[in-house]
Amino acid sequence: MQLMSESKRFPLFAVIVGAFMMAMAVVLAYVLIPRNVIGDALPPITLNDQVPKAFGGWREDPYGSYVLPDPGVQRELDALYSQVLTRTYVNDIGQRVMLTIAYGKDQNSEATAAHRPEFCYRAQGFAIKTVGVNDVQLLTGRLKVMQLIGTSGSRVEPISYWVTLADKATLPGWGRKLSQIAFGLQGKIADGMLVRVSTIDPNQEHAFKVQQSFLQDMAQAIPESLRPRYFGS
Repeated sequence: MQLMSESKRFPLFAVIVGAFMMAMAVVLAYVLIPRNVIGDALPPITLNDQVPKAFGGWREDPYGSYVLPDPGVQRELDALYSQVLTRTYVNDIGQRVMLTIAYGKDQNSEATAAHRPEFCYRAQGFAIKTVGVNDVQLLTGRLKVMQLIGTSGSRVEPISYWVTLADKATLPGWGRKLSQIAFGLQGKIADGMLVRVSTIDPNQEHAFKVQQSFLQDMAQAIPESLRPRYFGS
């Protein structure tokens, strides 16, 4: 009789423990919801004002030829990003670099994170070849960038890009995901941006050197207090 009564009590104990664990999981999930928007505490981003139209021998070319997303992709980008800056720059010897910066105040999840250029270019009919991750040497330090080659007919467009979370530079994939998790566990919502430069040039080695020169000048032109927001610290 005693064994039977103990066996009846055990399922009740298990139910109580299970309910307690579920309740704790709900409470923990609520506590860990990120609520602190990092972008509110860091220097604010105003792309059009902070990125000069002329610097270091480069000036804006109003007749630039850059890839524009189709209307469907554009609607998605408008919903995802707080600000988008697209410009073409030209220097005194006629070299041109296309710059796109997309800034979003919430980079906390894959649903809100910056879209990879690979997707945008493929949506426009480009074939994309991945060159790989390379270092760009800036006067402020080394910057890791993802490099691609986009091809559409006779147009060959080497591309370099990176993303930032708050004031840290990273790349899409596990690096960015781990940073998102780290911010989330601290209850923080990171803002961030995708920075992309490209050049129409069949010689990829030459194109990437031109892009490096452009980025060196751009980094110097951005106010020092804001550089980590664009290039990482």
